[in-house]
Amino acid sequence: MAAVEKALSDSDFAQLLRLDAPLADAKQIMLCHPADYVERIRMSIPAAGIYQLDADTYVSPGSLKAALRGVGGACHGVDLVMDGTVQNAFVAMRPPGHHAERATPMGFCMFGTVAIAARHAMEQHGLSRVAVVDFDVHHGNGTQDLLWDEKRAFFVSSHQMPLWPGTGRADERGAHGNVMNVPLPPGTEGTTFRRIYEDTVLPQLDRFAPELILVSAGFDAHKDDPLAELDLTEDDFAWVTGALCDIAARHAKGRVVSVLEGGYDLEALGRSIAAHVRVLMEKGA
Repeated sequence: MAAVEKALSDSDFAQLLRLDAPLADAKQIMLCHPADYVERIRMSIPAAGIYQLDADTYVSPGSLKAALRGVGGACHGVDLVMDGTVQNAFVAMRPPGHHAERATPMGFCMFGTVAIAARHAMEQHGLSRVAVVDFDVHHGNGTQDLLWDEKRAFFVSSHQMPLWPGTGRADERGAHGNVMNVPLPPGTEGTTFRRIYEDTVLPQLDRFAPELILVSAGFDAHKDDPLAELDLTEDDFAWVTGALCDIAARHAKGRVVSVLEGGYDLEALGRSIAAHVRVLMEKGA
């Protein structure tokens, strides 16, 4: 978060509308997760020290509040673009959410932030076509699980394969053909990434004609990131951001809500977020 704040402290971002994320309420969380799971997470939060939820996911006394602010920020971002206060929003929150399945925390994630925001858009704003695009280097297995049976959603995930968590094959299509997985081999660089999006992802999004686009904005596909082997740069993240904003302009009145997921080289993360947000500002002007 310090790296994100530093990146967005540049004078280029002086005109950003900066808002504190509200805490999500239980009703919002239970759009995607059962009450007993929410209670299990709440009871696992230690009064002091650290507790391990799974092989990768640890919690401390502030973890639940942080996760609730992430979900609350994503839902509030949806509210702001739907009521016309802003055209797009970037939710700069941790922990991420796209690995949390219906009743399983995974990969630093407790709640399915973007999937909850998608369901919030449907239930609170009456949308019937919400697209979720995940360009994190890891497959958004949690988002896929939470939206698998949701015919009002179209979920796209481009990700390195093979790589943890091992899901995200192209033949995983969702209960209504509403899931599109785009596995990328290690070493995929920007030219190939852009061509794949132009040839496969963007045409499918155009056909879906979303009323809102949500983005799982993970920047760990950057060539400098230590957790994987894709070779993207901040220019590639800027390009895909612009392409998604253009589809939103055609079908969704420009409405885009982007939510931070991964990114573990702090310098690359800062540069990538700056490039991402700069495009959102340009497209939202």
